[in-house]
Amino acid sequence: MEPRIRVSAILRWEGRILLLRHEKGDRDVWLLPGGGVRVGESLISALQRELWEETGLFPAGLDVPLDGPVAIVESISPPGDAYRKHVVHVIFAADVTGSLEGVVSQDDAVRGHRAFLLRELEAITIHPPIHRFLQRWQPGDPATYLGEMWVP
Repeated sequence: MEPRIRVSAILRWEGRILLLRHEKGDRDVWLLPGGGVRVGESLISALQRELWEETGLFPAGLDVPLDGPVAIVESISPPGDAYRKHVVHVIFAADVTGSLEGVVSQDDAVRGHRAFLLRELEAITIHPPIHRFLQRWQPGDPATYLGEMWVP
C-alpha cells in the first residue's frame, strides 16, 4: 500500500465553508473540494485542476489565491481492514467572492455542494473528520499537523 496524496481547499464564502457531498453506502459524507495528485504534478497545479473540475469556480489557467498549506492530516485504515488505505491530505485555503450559483461539478462522484456555517459542521459527516479544525482555523494561523484521523 503506497500512500496517496490528496490536496484540498477550505473555500471561505461569506462566513461559510463550501463542502462537496459524496454518497458512501446509504449515507452522505462531505469533503473539502480537492482530489488526488498525479505523478509529475505539483500540489498547487493538482489543486487548481481539482477545484475547477469539482466546483467550476476557478477556470483553468487562472491563479487561485491560496493560503497555505494550512494543515496536513492522514487517513490510515486499520491494519485488519480488507481495503487498506493511506491518504495524506494537504489542506490549503482560499476566499471565494461573488455568487455560488455557478458551482457545478464535472466529477461524477460529487452529488452536490453546500456552503455551511461553522456552527453547522458538527451535525454532518466530514471526511477526514476535521470539524474542530475547520471551526477554529483563522487566516494567518500557522500550518499544523492534525495527526491520523480515520472514519470508515
